[in-house]
Amino acid sequence: MQYDADSPQAYIDALALDWRKDKLAQLRALILSTSSELVECINYKMLCYRLNDNTVFHLNAQKGYVSLYVGDIKKIDPGNTLLSGLNVGKGCIRLTKSIDIKTTQLDQFIARAIKLSQQGIDLDC
Repeated sequence: MQYDADSPQAYIDALALDWRKDKLAQLRALILSTSSELVECINYKMLCYRLNDNTVFHLNAQKGYVSLYVGDIKKIDPGNTLLSGLNVGKGCIRLTKSIDIKTTQLDQFIARAIKLSQQGIDLDC
């Protein structure tokens, strides 16, 4: 889904009060707590997290899931060990209502993505 928002707070305010808003808030807090260097903004009508003018993540609430877009997942987790059991595409992690973020290794995946980006490694597809 697309939200016409010009700031992260406007994006959050535009979300319906349901599980997707809660899940997105949990994921957003995890991203922001992992690195104080990330700048949160809006890009492509989604929440965007940048490090030194490079986009590291996009975060969006879809109709049936919350999406975390990360470029090429295999560049971050080549052995697919950190995202085991999650619904992933080439560059997207889809979190449904039943996923408990605390029981996943998303914190480690996010930290690794940020570390690689800090090292100047291109994470794009």
